[in-house]
Amino acid sequence: MKTVCFGEIMLRLNPNGYTRFVQTDTFGATYGGGEANVAVSLANYGIDASYVTKLPKHEIGQAAVNSLRRYGVDTRDIVRGGDRVGIYYLETGASQRPSKVIYDRAYSAIAMAKREDFDWNAILDGVNWFHFTGITPALGGELPQICLDALKVCRAKGITTSCDLNFRKNLWTSEQAGKVMGELMNYVDVCIANEEDAEKVFGIKAENTDVDKGVVNHEGYKSVAKQLSDRFGCKRVAITLRTSISANDNIWAAMLYDKAENEYYFSRSYNIHIVDRVGGGDSFGGGLIYACLMNKSSQDVIEFAVAASCLKHTILGDYNLVSVAEVEGLIKGGGSGCVQR
Repeated sequence: MKTVCFGEIMLRLNPNGYTRFVQTDTFGATYGGGEANVAVSLANYGIDASYVTKLPKHEIGQAAVNSLRRYGVDTRDIVRGGDRVGIYYLETGASQRPSKVIYDRAYSAIAMAKREDFDWNAILDGVNWFHFTGITPALGGELPQICLDALKVCRAKGITTSCDLNFRKNLWTSEQAGKVMGELMNYVDVCIANEEDAEKVFGIKAENTDVDKGVVNHEGYKSVAKQLSDRFGCKRVAITLRTSISANDNIWAAMLYDKAENEYYFSRSYNIHIVDRVGGGDSFGGGLIYACLMNKSSQDVIEFAVAASCLKHTILGDYNLVSVAEVEGLIKGGGSGCVQR
């Protein structure tokens, strides 16, 4: 099985521990980004995972490439050029103080990319699955059309496509997102979203639900998933269900709607004490794609995706560095945290 993920990989800078931006003297440097995180997950599960982006030829661009190669991601189709790597700063929250992200990604190499940079017919040759997120077209420039180019080739080649809506209010408005994503979603087979994405991008709201107050209504999420599927023809829609108790503690679960079966599948819930929340949704996407590629049942697909993401919340950095065996062990009840000897 071969997969391609397309998007922006960024340099991540964060103060040590729970230090705030205004008090830190040093920043730890790692790399990550929505689609890159998915590619690393898939590579760790033994899938032939390729990542496509555009990065400068200088050493910081090369360091980003190396971070992907370290975990077995195929980087041969990364275009080299442009002037800068996007940056994001992360301040880790604690208790009632939320985490904070500041972007410095304007004019990054991928944001300035041109349609002619990517030969999608060649890149997607022999590929089984293509994944992107709503973050990539939100970067503007020619990226909405570049994403559409890729999706049209996927449709012509019979490649399964997935998209995590991933609405980011700091990148574009709901109106802009709805217009662009409304066109792209017509080519998406598997949609991943949360309660905010569906509402902010397409105005589809889960009724009688307030995640901030810990109120999650299953019937409301069923309606959201079916509306997304009916509007865009998605074969499957996955909705992540996060109840935020504090910055450190969440209840994590998800739902999968299978259009062919016209059935809804809910995962078990996990009470998570968070080490690093960033990349949690991407690890869910990586787990979902892997389980689909393995032809698991719908119930097993959603259980694998949620368990994989649960484990990611315990790992520092964007990447989910777990194995299939570790995910399956958690599903079978191995969540006690006891030392493995």
